[in-house]
Amino acid sequence: MEVKSTTKFVRLSPKKARDVAREIQGLPVSSALDILTFTPKKAAQLIGKTLKTAIADAENNFSLDVGTLMIKEAVIGSAPTQRRFKPRAKGSAGPILRRSSHISITLVGSTPEKKKKGARKAAAVPTEESPAVAPAVAETPA
Repeated sequence: MEVKSTTKFVRLSPKKARDVAREIQGLPVSSALDILTFTPKKAAQLIGKTLKTAIADAENNFSLDVGTLMIKEAVIGSAPTQRRFKPRAKGSAGPILRRSSHISITLVGSTPEKKKKGARKAAAVPTEESPAVAPAVAETPA
């Protein structure tokens, strides 16, 4: 089951927010919240709010266990840019781009799957034909 939460029109540049979002991808929700709590960036606070919203949605709307939730992806997209101008020398103007972003977080809840009958991992049990440890090769003196 996938749960998606989005925060739109966040007044933060996508480039700055992506650095924080990359740190939490693929982590369990509890570790991601710890990382975001102790990261001293504005993006960490905003991504944390979006993550808490996704957790609440998963728990209340989809009845998923919070302990099994993982972050599948944390995507930061660009939102509309506000364009302003600052006066410069000799009557010219310099552009100011105030960038904003959309934060989207997807959580995956692992549900207990039924194992197929007779399915075993072959690599877990070594057989005589394929030993678990390769034999050492003896070197011959030259």
